[in-house]
Amino acid sequence: MAETCPVAPDHSVAFDGLFTEVRQAQNEVQAEALSLLMWELWTDAPDSKAQALLDRGMERRSGYDFLGAIEALDELVAYCPDYAEGWNQRAFVHFLRQDFPSARDDLAQARVLNPRHVGVLTGQGLTFLAMGQEAEAQDALAAAVELNPWVKERHLLRAPPQKPGEDL
Repeated sequence: MAETCPVAPDHSVAFDGLFTEVRQAQNEVQAEALSLLMWELWTDAPDSKAQALLDRGMERRSGYDFLGAIEALDELVAYCPDYAEGWNQRAFVHFLRQDFPSARDDLAQARVLNPRHVGVLTGQGLTFLAMGQEAEAQDALAAAVELNPWVKERHLLRAPPQKPGEDL
């Protein structure tokens, strides 16, 4: 019988607090510390098998073994299709390989699974920019900045157009 992936840990209460704190952060250093805590939660896999696959995929990606990373993350996504970070990490590898359509598709699935994943949203923004889809990029980046106004990619967000009669 095939193994079944358990449900990923529910960190929604912790994220509620972290998103509130990051919006109130006084500077980028404070915000970065909170972002690191968010990444610890996003990369908390459903079980030890999923964690090992995620860790292997991320380690291989860090070592520029993109095919090895894809192999591990394919296995993770097959085992835990409801775990957003598996899709997100595989999308990152696709992005690094400049396979933007595959990155876009994996990020779309990750966003369905975790609409408040700032890394997914910024990943979508960067992927859409690489594909020349400016409007979609701006939507994704705006959603990320709404959750965390300190994300590094915030500088890619265009200012909203001025309304007639508004002072610049």
